Amino acid sequence: MVSRVRPVPDFDEITSHLAIWHAYDPGVKAELYSTRLATAKGTYLIDPIPLHREALEQLIGSGPVAGIVMTNGNHHRAVARFAEQFGVGIVAHADSFPDEQPKRLRRVSDGDAIRDGLKVIGIDGAVPGEIVLDYTPNGGTLIVGDALINFEPHGFTLLPAKYCANQKQMRRSLRKLLDYKAERMLFAHGPPILSGASERLHGLLDNPKTN
Repeated sequence: MVSRVRPVPDFDEITSHLAIWHAYDPGVKAELYSTRLATAKGTYLIDPIPLHREALEQLIGSGPVAGIVMTNGNHHRAVARFAEQFGVGIVAHADSFPDEQPKRLRRVSDGDAIRDGLKVIGIDGAVPGEIVLDYTPNGGTLIVGDALINFEPHGFTLLPAKYCANQKQMRRSLRKLLDYKAERMLFAHGPPILSGASERLHGLLDNPKTN
């Protein structure tokens, strides 16, 4: 779904390579979070929503934009707009575009490496095209689409079954994340977990109430 939110005036820098910006979208009745991931070979904008020009220039800095990543088919947001603005391709699972696919689409699936240190983890049973990004430097970071959420009143938990293709399958697929070391976890919906993310994930997935 294309975002109807107004451009966000500012962003929050988490580390030297990570920043987020967010806004409430009344169309989907949810807070939408976007991520900037700066790697040694360029910056990736993940599930972006509009950002004021001055803030965007500061967010990008002097380095090149390497690509726009979409973590599932629900997150069209401002993806096409940013891809056109920076003249770069869109990185996404093919299922994120069930109809017409953009010309500069880099199709990725489970296990693919986007760049050194940046890997795709496919999650089955969530929403079409669901992927998680694993970025290994600086203690590890997982960037999640919709399969995991972190906002009130739900807290850190699984995407509710009514939004999933098959929540039991999604739950099993999410266990792949336990093989990755992550100090941080960022979400498309909700504020990030900035320390002990792997431990939090183990606690959630090993909890009998979510199995």
